[in-house]
Amino acid sequence: MVAVAVDMEIPRNDNRLSLPGVVAVAENLALLPSPRYPSMPRFAATRQSHSDIDATEIRSATFKVEGMVCAACAGSVEKAVKRLPGIQDATVALLRNRVQVLYRPAFVEDTTICEAIEDAGFDASIIAEEGDSSGIIIGRFQIEGMTSTSCSDSIEAALNQVPGVKRASVALITEESEVEYDSRLITHLQLMSVITNLGFKVELISAGEERNKVWLELQGLNSQSSTQLIKTSLEALPGVTTVGMDTDGSMVEVAYDPNKTGPRYFIEAIAQTGPPGLYTAKLSAPENGGGPDHSNEIKRYKKYFFWSCVFTVPVILLSMIFMYIPGTKQGLDKSVVNRLTVGALLRWILSTPVQFVIGRQFYVGAYRSLRNGSANMDVLIVFGTNAAYFYSLYTVLRSATSATFKSSDFFETSAMLISFILLGKLLEVVAKGKTSEAISELMNLAPVTATLLTIDEQNNVLQEQEISSQLIQRKDIIKVVPGSKIPTDGVVKWGQSFVNESMITGEARPVPKKIGDKVIGGTMNENGVLHVSATHVGAETALSQIVRLVEAAQMAKAPVQKFADLISKYFVPSVVVVSVLTWLGWYVGGKAGSYPKSWIPSSMDEFELALQFGISVLVVACPCALGLATPTAVMVATGKGASQGVLIKGGQALEGAHKVKTIVFDKTGTLTIGKPIVVNTKLYKNMALQVFYETIAAAEVNSEHPLAKAVMEYKTKLCSSHGQREDPLAEAKEFLNIPGQGVRSIVDGKEVLVGNQKLMVEYSIEIPEEVAEDLHETQMLARTGVLVAINREIVGEVAISDPVKPEAAAVIECLKSMGIRSMMVTGDNWDTAMTIARELGIEKTSVYAESLPKDKANIIKEIQTTGITVAMVGDGINDSPALVAADVGMAIGAGTDIAIEAADIVLMKSNLEDVITAIDLSRKTFHRIRLNYVWALGYNVLGIPIAAGVLFPSTQFRLPPWVAGAAMAASSVSVVCSSLLLKNYKRPNVVNNLQAQWKL
Repeated sequence: MVAVAVDMEIPRNDNRLSLPGVVAVAENLALLPSPRYPSMPRFAATRQSHSDIDATEIRSATFKVEGMVCAACAGSVEKAVKRLPGIQDATVALLRNRVQVLYRPAFVEDTTICEAIEDAGFDASIIAEEGDSSGIIIGRFQIEGMTSTSCSDSIEAALNQVPGVKRASVALITEESEVEYDSRLITHLQLMSVITNLGFKVELISAGEERNKVWLELQGLNSQSSTQLIKTSLEALPGVTTVGMDTDGSMVEVAYDPNKTGPRYFIEAIAQTGPPGLYTAKLSAPENGGGPDHSNEIKRYKKYFFWSCVFTVPVILLSMIFMYIPGTKQGLDKSVVNRLTVGALLRWILSTPVQFVIGRQFYVGAYRSLRNGSANMDVLIVFGTNAAYFYSLYTVLRSATSATFKSSDFFETSAMLISFILLGKLLEVVAKGKTSEAISELMNLAPVTATLLTIDEQNNVLQEQEISSQLIQRKDIIKVVPGSKIPTDGVVKWGQSFVNESMITGEARPVPKKIGDKVIGGTMNENGVLHVSATHVGAETALSQIVRLVEAAQMAKAPVQKFADLISKYFVPSVVVVSVLTWLGWYVGGKAGSYPKSWIPSSMDEFELALQFGISVLVVACPCALGLATPTAVMVATGKGASQGVLIKGGQALEGAHKVKTIVFDKTGTLTIGKPIVVNTKLYKNMALQVFYETIAAAEVNSEHPLAKAVMEYKTKLCSSHGQREDPLAEAKEFLNIPGQGVRSIVDGKEVLVGNQKLMVEYSIEIPEEVAEDLHETQMLARTGVLVAINREIVGEVAISDPVKPEAAAVIECLKSMGIRSMMVTGDNWDTAMTIARELGIEKTSVYAESLPKDKANIIKEIQTTGITVAMVGDGINDSPALVAADVGMAIGAGTDIAIEAADIVLMKSNLEDVITAIDLSRKTFHRIRLNYVWALGYNVLGIPIAAGVLFPSTQFRLPPWVAGAAMAASSVSVVCSSLLLKNYKRPNVVNNLQAQWKL
């Protein structure tokens, strides 16, 4: 069980938890089951402790864990820690974001524990170990110059070998690296130096927790004293924790408590320091910009391709056109020195800049790759073009020194190869840039400016001021006019309107908003004027969280990508061997007379023919296409899913969803509306109905269960319908929440039990026959019967109904047609569960009722033992153990804290149709990935033999090296374009039809 201190308080400045989520989590922590995994050995049997280490010593360490928001998170962290050898105990304090671990240092280290938590999907750092502190942080870096998976693999391997680095991952498509490291042992500058030494350009995106940090660009500072003055002024502001100045005083970094201050106050404080107008500041928060910016790379390749064409086109004309024009041919064949002709000399002069100046990048890339112990596409390009160029150079120099030898050069081959490859690179970069458009589009949803209102105590508007949206602070009142976007997350303080949230949640219909309703930044205000109080700003907003989630998903590798990585590791060396064997085979065969001399073109000999076949093999092979097959598809799919209201957390979740054969649904809030209402009341003792409900309300006032809320709402409605004012509830003592049964409390000295039949049996309370019949009748109507006992005597029954979602039955039917079995697991009684199952079309054998949270997880694990991939669909709180246990967890109704939920897939619209969308998108994506692999592998399997000349004996067809180079470039572009077709993904027609039907 997860232990939580009873005196735990909710930190006011912790914006990762919405208030309803905090209350629900706090009340449901008692529902956490025992660990959902086999018991593990406490000590590693194979590890021997050193003589200077006491194997019996037990230490305590506290870890800060960022990202825990519900019981599922706590369960994941506890499971990850307790699986380690040497762990005595682990206590997760969810609301304080802490994990306290008792462990034996002879068998496990604190850094290993931290790494295990990180592997579970959370940011972890050591707070204290016997008075010591730790500086484990996560840094993100932008890397330029990676051309293939061998580049990213070499960087990843180099970073993982650096002392102090706990984990490093590099994503080729996003051109980013995420490194977890100990800041006491190594700095981010040293990490950047490691990457630079490998030959790549690197820039820092972020280092450590920077959610409540801003960077300000300063102007007007001209001395050390003015720098110190600004720093002192900022440090004096309430809520400012640290202030850091760079060496030249042009930038200042401020860490702060967003509940007390914000960047707008910092800028005002700097402007008011010193003489008016002397010091100024503006926000300069470093941002990733929604993915890698390919504009500079596109410009670079355009420039290279242009200059390559400037030199290559004349070479082509000299080699293939002018040689067949009378008059021109004679001029080009004119000798310069011995048998060296004008044409050969011009081709040499023109092709040299292409080979060594424009093609320098390929030499650099090949050098990096070989130096790092790997081989990429650049190696093949360099080998192929060098073979053509230097053989041609040899023939030119020999003809210049010989009176009889006539040169036969291939300068046009090397020049054309480089030109076509540069064109392919240009097209590839343009296509890759389109894969990250989803993030850019999301980030551009937020408006640039906002209207800040100054309001007095009577809520009268005193002043309106236009400010940058980045300067909005918590509790600011923002005016949103019709037709404009809401700049940040907040709560409506005045006005009413309809808001189009489709750009965030995918919900097509405008959502009505009134005072007290939450609004999401980036959504469009349709008609009325709204005054919005900012609750989440900057990196805390739902939009920013979604962007970070999609970015993280695109960084994560799908398991299927390991297949491509394995092939790429041996691909280039194998191609080089095949190329050499091809050249030897044709050359030796020609010398031995194994094929007719007529096969050799008149302008060549055996050596040159064999050389062309070898070069074609080198340049036709393309390892990049394999490396791009999976990440480009995952990148496009996760972005497309976000635009459809389905957030998929990485390649592993995406891959798991397409394998799902069984989906387990929670009932309350998932298959049903999730807002139970009281529909009937039966009293078995003479007492006033209002007194009856006041007693229940007093007993359940501390419960957050949906049924308890239904009773509370009905009690309020009962009072208002009679025109009575609600009196304060009687004080409840000795409150006890019994998971899966109900509550017990002492109200006005009377023992009050409110719950199901199990609760009454547990407390040995007799259930009269009349009560049992009424209860059975209630349950047969798909209603939940709540029994109320006072002083161990049943006094009444409350019938509560939770209507089934209108689309639920059709979704179950659609999943059945997709070959997916639907199951229902609920804590409700069997009669109610079976009635709803019949209504939805779920088989009797697929229903589990009266299940505790731990029972749901055990049911899923039991199904998994048969080898079936299981998905769980629930609300993420009471269902959290099952969500963690399932192969794919889908959270319904995540609200604005979407990016920090524990599920693998989050359905932002809370619509069951999106379960179909998520699985269909996963299937379409992996169908596209398979096509990409078939294309990439098939291209190489067919292209290499053709380039090697297998068709030449029968058809006299051979693949010239420059054509092979063009084909190689086209293969990478085609794979990326294939992945881009996922941008055209549309939800299944059945989903659109369902929404059209039930929303009418």
